Amino acid sequence: MSHNKIREDKTCLNCRHVVEQKFCPNCGQENSDTRKTFHHLFVHFFEDLTHYENAFWKTIINLLLKPATLTKEYLSGKRLSYLAPVRLYIFISFITFLLIAIFPSKVSDQINDNGKEISENIIKNSKNKEFKKEADKYFKMKSMKEIDSIQKYGPEDKKLNAFSYWVYEKAVHVTEKNTKKEIIEKFIESFFHNLPKILFIIMPFFAFFLWLFHNKKRWYYFDHGIFTLHYFSFLLLIFLIMFVVDRLIGLFGEDSPLSFISTLVSIVGTIWMCYYFYPAHHRFYGESRIVSFVKSVTLFIINSLFILFLLTFYVLYTFINLH
Repeated sequence: MSHNKIREDKTCLNCRHVVEQKFCPNCGQENSDTRKTFHHLFVHFFEDLTHYENAFWKTIINLLLKPATLTKEYLSGKRLSYLAPVRLYIFISFITFLLIAIFPSKVSDQINDNGKEISENIIKNSKNKEFKKEADKYFKMKSMKEIDSIQKYGPEDKKLNAFSYWVYEKAVHVTEKNTKKEIIEKFIESFFHNLPKILFIIMPFFAFFLWLFHNKKRWYYFDHGIFTLHYFSFLLLIFLIMFVVDRLIGLFGEDSPLSFISTLVSIVGTIWMCYYFYPAHHRFYGESRIVSFVKSVTLFIINSLFILFLLTFYVLYTFINLH
């Protein structure tokens, strides 16, 4: 229940209708004072998202443990008992990427440390000489002066086409201006910064593939869109839980006996993320288990390839735009 101060004026600020009680009978707007403190705005933001009552926790529990329940309830008309799909996704996204923005260093440090360890192992391992040679070639590229000379005077089979020349020019610029460590750090930072955009790009295509695989008369694209919003909200929520547990356990140090909890949560979370789509698909679309399994696996493969396709272009975009 809201604790906003009720206005003495009985005229609705939204539609100018006479308000005899707390809410306008014409448009539903609360007849409260519109001038708020920052504290009130902050509290109101979370109150609005969680509906105050038990809607928030009810939504979270169903999202985590009962695949497709939220989607079925929403499409059946039971919408006030749970957070709306878009609001749910925005809320989880906000919390997830806020925490990632606040605690990015550990992610970078871990990947940099792992990258350093891998590089050292490669150097020590004689079987990986060819790989090391190729890696060195990548970070020790020809200068643009050499490339331009080849383009002008070299044999045809050594010359680059227009697109390859443009990419190579960008790559040379990046490797000349940044060390290997800086390139990795900037890539990681850019990846997490742009992850929300990637997810938003993927979601409508994910819903489109669902639409292609199901009865067009029974299911509208809107239905698949709601299913997709709930599924992606689940994926983000699992990621958020694993992230928070990892950070909390990390406060006790890497050698803490509690570290196994973080590992266990990550393993269980990853398995549940991979399996979740099948029961969600089966319960929502109501098809036989065999049909649901075949469609789930097929859709998983298609979407994985599509995501890989998008990420390939994203990696290129990120690499080109390093400064």
